[in-house]
Amino acid sequence: MSKLPNQSIALDEFPPAKEVDAKPRTREVHLWSVDLHPAEDKVAALRRLLTPEEIQRSERFKFDRHRRRFIVRRGALRRLVGAYLDQDPAAVSFAEGEKGKPFVPQSGTPADVLHFNLTDSKDLAIYAFTRGAELGVDVEILRPMPDALDIAEHFFAADEREDLRRVPEADRADAFFNCWTRKEAYIKAIGEGLSEPLDRFCVTLTPGQPARFVHLGGDPQRAADWTLYHMLPEPGAVGALALEGGGWQVTRCCRYELDD
Repeated sequence: MSKLPNQSIALDEFPPAKEVDAKPRTREVHLWSVDLHPAEDKVAALRRLLTPEEIQRSERFKFDRHRRRFIVRRGALRRLVGAYLDQDPAAVSFAEGEKGKPFVPQSGTPADVLHFNLTDSKDLAIYAFTRGAELGVDVEILRPMPDALDIAEHFFAADEREDLRRVPEADRADAFFNCWTRKEAYIKAIGEGLSEPLDRFCVTLTPGQPARFVHLGGDPQRAADWTLYHMLPEPGAVGALALEGGGWQVTRCCRYELDD
């Protein structure tokens, strides 16, 4: 992890690890990156963890690369959740909230319940875990965005649109994806999906500027009650992690090395 101006932390070191060796404690977050294009034997091993319904879902994809990504994304999630909960990965049961956010039904006190969120872009997936609190994570593979200003007109808050126009054209794609991933991470943390308009809240986006919420629904105080992390999980990718409240620590950032 490295420091940005004003002590904002950039999550940019994901060393390899093959197993979960500790569970997140209160106000701790663990992040894992996963390559969604591993060798065929690893894909086959992960497929064996899936339920018949999940296998059917994978087979609905038209292209093989999309089927592979689904299998690896879901199989890796099963392995990670199983390790955190001391369960057989194939036996982990998933459910969805009213707005479609996945979770694992668990017993125990609310403070002990494992929460997770995941995101992917092309062949990169990111998984985030904590206990007793919802969280949201988003990632995008950087690419040219010649229509960044036009998209911003439809989805970004007024201050964000103005900030994006000020960014030099060479940095505009980075700024656009800074903003997009931070907004998506918040939407996923609150579990509202598309029902929460993206232009009702504002985040920073200028490259090198600390990641933070400027206002939520026009209220800077509500924004101050949230934590936002800037994430660089691998070269050419940018992401964000959003959590309500303060005192959070990301105690583990790892690249998950898939076993056969």
